[in-house]
Amino acid sequence: MSTLHVTAETLTIHEHPNADALELAQVGLYRAVVAKGAYRSGDVAVYIPEQSVLPQGLIEELRLSGRLAGSTADRVKAVRLRGELSQGIVCRPGALADVDLARAAADGTDFAELLGITKWVPPIPPTMNGEVESAPDLLPWCDIENVQRYPGIFEPGEPVVLTEKVHGSACLVTYTVEDGRTWVSSKGFGAKGLALKEDPRNLCWRAVHAHGVPAAAARLAEKLGATRVGIFGEVYGAGVQDLAYGADARGETLGYAVFDLSAEIAGQVRRLDPADLLEGELPLVPRLYEGPYDIDKVLELASGWETVSGRELHLREGVVIRPAVERHSPVVGGRAIAKAVSPAYLTRKGGTEYE
Repeated sequence: MSTLHVTAETLTIHEHPNADALELAQVGLYRAVVAKGAYRSGDVAVYIPEQSVLPQGLIEELRLSGRLAGSTADRVKAVRLRGELSQGIVCRPGALADVDLARAAADGTDFAELLGITKWVPPIPPTMNGEVESAPDLLPWCDIENVQRYPGIFEPGEPVVLTEKVHGSACLVTYTVEDGRTWVSSKGFGAKGLALKEDPRNLCWRAVHAHGVPAAAARLAEKLGATRVGIFGEVYGAGVQDLAYGADARGETLGYAVFDLSAEIAGQVRRLDPADLLEGELPLVPRLYEGPYDIDKVLELASGWETVSGRELHLREGVVIRPAVERHSPVVGGRAIAKAVSPAYLTRKGGTEYE
């Protein structure tokens, strides 16, 4: 999940091909549907991204009452308007009437708090919940930004790796060599430094035991001379999310696939490629592409049919993009990693979005 930033952005306006009264305002590589004539290319406006939760007053000001997602109709979600995908909201809230938006855009000012906008947090399904305990040694996962929001994360032609993004529930495992302990957590609990106490009913623990993750982590720690090893996987199947990949979390076919790996070596935490170190040890997410970075190639591979099951059972959620050589990104101020999500996934009917 990406972080929440509500910022001023310089717009590029495009014609809406199916509506005379609408246009498309481009922010990064996103496009949001706006009223025709409301903005011109080069204008600056506020961009409210997907997964934002808006206060009632702002909803009324923007005339969006009853038109947003969620049980309380207050969450921004991707929609199709007259056939065109609209991601996020472009606006000029009254609360910012006296703000120099051009300067704010240059400074990267975040207006989320001022506007009372918060980030939607997916609920934790009962099968992933449980008693928790403090876990100071847990290696955390990081938020991943959408490459369409920040297209400058990667350089054209830079060697990258694309893996399939699996629609499941993140399972964080940290193995500590000193005491031989295995910590298991979810993305949300892990961000708070908490781990799930062992419980045979919890899907994360079931997957960890079923695939021998602690033993694999111990072997890897010995091989690398590491003091801690973090294995980040996705638990999936019917009973987890709406996309099941032919697996069933309610029975014996609970799905599990590793998507990232880290290790603490000589006091430094390093991000590693699971394909280099865990191939044949644990199930891995499918690797779809290795080669020069090309945004058109990324967006092409973000759509289509899933390859996790090997049977193309349903649509693909998207892809995760990493540089072939791990590095820092000044664009996002952290690890160079991003995602691209399928438009069909964003606008599917009856989809679930649990943590």
